Amino acid sequence: MTRRVLLAKPRGYCAGVDRAVQTVELALERYGAPIYVRKQIVHNVHVVKTLEERGAIFVDETEEVPEGAIVVFSAHGVAPVVHDEAAGLSLRTIDATCPLVTKVHKEARRFASDDYDILLIGHEGHEEVIGTSGEAPEHVQLVDGPDDVARITVRDPEKVVWLSQTTLSVDETTATVEALRARFPKLIDPPSDDICYATQNRQVAVKEIAARSELVIVVGSQNSSNSKRLVEVAKDHGADASYLVDYADQIDPAWLEGVTTVGVTSGASVPEELVDGVLRHLAAHGFDTVEEVESVRERMVFALPHELRRDLRSA
Repeated sequence: MTRRVLLAKPRGYCAGVDRAVQTVELALERYGAPIYVRKQIVHNVHVVKTLEERGAIFVDETEEVPEGAIVVFSAHGVAPVVHDEAAGLSLRTIDATCPLVTKVHKEARRFASDDYDILLIGHEGHEEVIGTSGEAPEHVQLVDGPDDVARITVRDPEKVVWLSQTTLSVDETTATVEALRARFPKLIDPPSDDICYATQNRQVAVKEIAARSELVIVVGSQNSSNSKRLVEVAKDHGADASYLVDYADQIDPAWLEGVTTVGVTSGASVPEELVDGVLRHLAAHGFDTVEEVESVRERMVFALPHELRRDLRSA
């Protein structure tokens, strides 16, 4: 029996994650340990552990950072009040917010200034949602999927706009927007797509391999929204089963029984070394033929935060 792996491309690090991780690494080199990071810089267990070993200290709240220290804001973005808290503690801040998240923040401020009700499609409690909502809390309502639409009320159905968390399932977001538009026919779309290019590209890629695989393994952490969406998309587009793992040793041998084709991909916050570990593990179980399936080419690169670029130039 021929056993093979279909390896999705693109997968792994997106431009925003690469920028954020590099920011912490270069800050440690430039300023020395410790460097404080508010929340996980990206949602990946391995990345956070590796940076901790190099001297990064991750905190949940700004007040946990000693006065005058350096703090990096995570890729998911923060509300304006967090910047105010940092200023109150005389912290030196480096903002590693993904530029695509920053774009959504700007949209929220713009529509709030025009007195629109903003319907933010996203998952309650996610750091990105908290940050975006904090830009205009009196104008933003969270819509957590199509089933949440019925409870939404607005002041003026003629002045309603939707925005979204950048890491959602494209299909579920489309369904949520359709449900919102059925209630509010004058609903305005954001000026450009809020779901990030990398989230969309990885979902397109996993759809392609899921249609040809009995099992899809997604490498990523449980608190990674985009990684969890890849599992859901794989199940919805042909795979009999799909599982999320941080490391290769979390693969249950029972998952592989009777399987001839395994699809493999990884979330946008996952370093390639973790995917390599999964491929080695699968090869040891007879899946030694790997076919890379490229659906979209990515060339996006983001510049480092200006605060860090300035200090690196002066070093």
